[in-house]
Amino acid sequence: MSTSGNMANGMRLFADLVVKLGTSTKTNDKLEALTFYFAEAEDADKVWVIALFSGRRPKRTVNATQLSEWCLEMTGWPGWLFGECYHTVGDLAETIALLLPEPARVEIVGGEGLSFYLQRLIELGKEEESARKTFILQCWEKMNKEERFVFNKLITGGFRIGVSQKMIVNALAKTAGVSASVIAHRISGDWNPATTSFSGLLNEESADLSRPYPFYLAYALEGELSSLGEPGEWQAEWKWDGIRGEIIKREGEFFVWSRGEELMTERLPEYQIFKDKLEDGTVLDGEIIGMKDEVSVMPFAALQTRIGRKNVTKKHLSEAPVGFIAYDLLEYRGEDWRERPLEERRKQLESIVSAVGHPLMRLSPVVGFESWEELGAARSMAREKGSEGIMLKKRSSTYQVGRKRGDWWKWKIDPLVIDAVLVYAQKGHGRRSNLYTDYTFAVRSGEQLVTFTKAYSGLTDKELGEVDAFVKRNSLEKFGPVRTVKPELVFEIAFEGIAASARHKSGVALRFPRINRWRKDKRMEEIDTIEDLKRLLEMYGK
Repeated sequence: MSTSGNMANGMRLFADLVVKLGTSTKTNDKLEALTFYFAEAEDADKVWVIALFSGRRPKRTVNATQLSEWCLEMTGWPGWLFGECYHTVGDLAETIALLLPEPARVEIVGGEGLSFYLQRLIELGKEEESARKTFILQCWEKMNKEERFVFNKLITGGFRIGVSQKMIVNALAKTAGVSASVIAHRISGDWNPATTSFSGLLNEESADLSRPYPFYLAYALEGELSSLGEPGEWQAEWKWDGIRGEIIKREGEFFVWSRGEELMTERLPEYQIFKDKLEDGTVLDGEIIGMKDEVSVMPFAALQTRIGRKNVTKKHLSEAPVGFIAYDLLEYRGEDWRERPLEERRKQLESIVSAVGHPLMRLSPVVGFESWEELGAARSMAREKGSEGIMLKKRSSTYQVGRKRGDWWKWKIDPLVIDAVLVYAQKGHGRRSNLYTDYTFAVRSGEQLVTFTKAYSGLTDKELGEVDAFVKRNSLEKFGPVRTVKPELVFEIAFEGIAASARHKSGVALRFPRINRWRKDKRMEEIDTIEDLKRLLEMYGK
């Protein structure tokens, strides 16, 4: 619990931070706001800010219906008007903050900080609804609009603020006087903000054996391959479509982490074979991926049947067996190897995978090439191998933190595309809450239209404005926030993969769908058909 003596050092300080982060468009301004917060806030509040902005949010104890009802009770607004306001604003927390009346009196809310409110919300999960209602209404009555907004965000768990974990890391590094790579490692892993101290979190001598390293991510290749210099300076590997993960073996304990810092050890029982085959003090970076056999990989859709399941049955194990493609070596015999060159890490990785000697762990194969033209020819075969393209890594590169330019690049294959017509639209969130930016698309099936995907990205701001105006002029029906639209606007939809799906009316599910371009040159009668989609499924669905 925070021991702050006034609101300015607690919830007000956090509210000011959220407003600055939400309204600033400059990275340096956001970094300055975070650095100021970490210098001024109490330690317990700092821990929760790190947790909130890195995805470690407490379980919701109050649902949206309850919040809406309590707001209506406090304001006296009719339900239909609240609904219209919500659809216009696009964010429940902000809608409530805007609708609530000004506080009857200006008062410091107990002088408590961020940690107090989050701890109290966690405790309320075990209490009656009446206790939750009383606490929340009391807070609303004494908070200003900004404090109400962030308080509601804490309740709903929906912080959509343009702050990356990299920015949090840089601010902490500046505050603590420690390198960003060290900070990134220390705040990784399985820690509970309710029981973790700020000093303990940043302590070099952490007792957490499961703590993973932050992943090194690549940017999409820009420009010509020749701009990278000599081909001999680069190592090429296939880019696989699975889940980036780390395998950790320390002091006899075994852990598997996803890139999203989700502990997946229990969900991947196949990996237990590695526990006895890896030396203590070993951390491997690689791809968690479905494997048909010792040669073939399975599409991501097969892996999805396993991801969300805590209890994996024999059926799941047989239908979607999971293996590991080893990319890199991060720790060996308890020593951090990230600063060593890729060539050295790769040589030792080869030795480790060979010693494991199990078909479920494969070494990421190097794609041989002597010229950039030869590599381009290899890339053209990627989809046939079940790969998304090529990864290029400088042989002299260290293993860095986050997404960096220069040493690692991803060169993905061209996406699959289909021409479709817009049939449904819904307003977006945040700065786009007043625009129709969420779209559903359909293809032809005889004289009918069959919906097959949604897409939320790919248009410029100007194009979004034009589509929004069209939707408002050509809405046919209204279903809550969704509008049925006159089927007239044609778009080219791009996607990375396609799989059969019994859950979708079209019978297919797309991987990473987005709008590739607005086909103003095409009419609705010229869009692709359900047969075209199924043909792509036959060719690339596997």
